[in-house]
Amino acid sequence: MKFIRSIIAFLLVVSLCACTEAESQVGETTDSTAFDEITETADLTETEKDEEPPEPETVSIIMAGDVLLHTRVTASGDFGDKYDYGHLFANCRDIIYNADLAIVNQEVILGGSELGLTGYPSFNGPYEVGDALVSAGFDVVLHATNHAIDKGKRGIINCTRYWEENHPEIKAVGIYATEEASETICTVQAGSATVAILNYTYGTNGIPLPSDMPYCVDLLTYDREDEIRGDIAAAKEIADIVIVAPHWGTEYTHVPGDFQKYWTDVFFECGVDLVLGTHPHVVQPFEIIEDEGHSMAVYYSVGNYVNATEQWGSVTQRMLGALADVEFTLCNGEWIISRADAIPIVSHVETDAPGELTVYPLSEYTEELASENEIIRQDPNFSLEALREINEKVLSEKETEE
Repeated sequence: MKFIRSIIAFLLVVSLCACTEAESQVGETTDSTAFDEITETADLTETEKDEEPPEPETVSIIMAGDVLLHTRVTASGDFGDKYDYGHLFANCRDIIYNADLAIVNQEVILGGSELGLTGYPSFNGPYEVGDALVSAGFDVVLHATNHAIDKGKRGIINCTRYWEENHPEIKAVGIYATEEASETICTVQAGSATVAILNYTYGTNGIPLPSDMPYCVDLLTYDREDEIRGDIAAAKEIADIVIVAPHWGTEYTHVPGDFQKYWTDVFFECGVDLVLGTHPHVVQPFEIIEDEGHSMAVYYSVGNYVNATEQWGSVTQRMLGALADVEFTLCNGEWIISRADAIPIVSHVETDAPGELTVYPLSEYTEELASENEIIRQDPNFSLEALREINEKVLSEKETEE
């Protein structure tokens, strides 16, 4: 099995798809009939020569990591007479909105103000965060995280009801208020491709699932392997592209662990096309795995989309996240990965007034902005240079292992 690490693009996939059949025919045919056919092909009219070949069908996918509602993040949307969180996505909206399919990991439950808005360690967010996710252009919201039942059964019910009643067009995945909902494979249409999304979490911070709702959170545990394999098989029956979004790994480490590697092997064996990981709260490498005609892109962790940790010390690494940027191209009837990349982003913490805390692409982040980021008070090592170094080390290094 060959592993190709870091930023990888199958740049020749389109040309290979177009040429494979033609090369096969020319290489295998040697009689005079073939020569006549080639001669006729050479006598194309000027109109035929000027015709451009059709553009290949593609599907672009963007995935954002943890929307982590620390106290300062939640407070940034409190405008007194209303809550509004559009500022969190303002600087990345074009990237998100222009994708054929945009996915986000909503790290904490959106149980609404009635349950009390709380930060670390037991989170609950306002419904208005969901409104902002929709306005930003997200199509699928992942909810299977270790914080999924921070507010118990009521949090699950409130959150699922919010999505069903306010944004029925959005697919909320990973938590369920009914057993019937938990048994349904989530699919969305992206261009001409049907995409299935499965979302699992390694656990729920030791909080047991409600005895009368054992189905309310999709878990990624060894004892459920057969069931998860069955989910993937069912997804492959009804979808062209299968995505698994696991909440896994060790927090604050840039190196994927054994648990992640184990499940990566399972997903690959089952024929998954794309793995989009979250939970470590820092970025981890991504790679394309290929063998025997199948390829799968795996992003071990895209880190935080937004956070404003209250902790002190070495927290710079938590401020750099990434948007997974993936493209599939239709090639001889199959959707094949034609691009796998990552767009680094930065959580920018300013709290002088509501609406200032936001997220920037690293390419647009400046020395001046870095000097104004309040995280520098908690970690004096925070700087634009430090962010770039993390990006270069984790997301940009290229190495191949045979």
